[in-house]
Amino acid sequence: MTAPYVVVVEFVLHSADLMSAFRPLMDENARTSCRLEPGCRRFDVLVSRTRADTILLYEIYDSRAEFEAHLIAPHYVSFDQATAGMVRSKVVQDFTLDCEGSQPETP
Repeated sequence: MTAPYVVVVEFVLHSADLMSAFRPLMDENARTSCRLEPGCRRFDVLVSRTRADTILLYEIYDSRAEFEAHLIAPHYVSFDQATAGMVRSKVVQDFTLDCEGSQPETP
């Protein structure tokens, strides 16, 4: 079995004032991804405690192919277009999930 594909995305908005418009769109994208994409295992939206203009995403997919399918899903394309003017920077990093700390070890 292939290790899960993890994506961490940092969004920095042009202004903290845009967060009230950005968040509902981001939250809907996260919930819809989990609901409609069978390969999306987890999609967390993390809000910075110290930077009011910053959001971090933590996403887990069954594979890179499942993540690539996410990028062309209608709900993602709609989100991306609706928020493009709000985002000052977006940094995407990908990882392989090697150890799930919350899962018991198997012998």
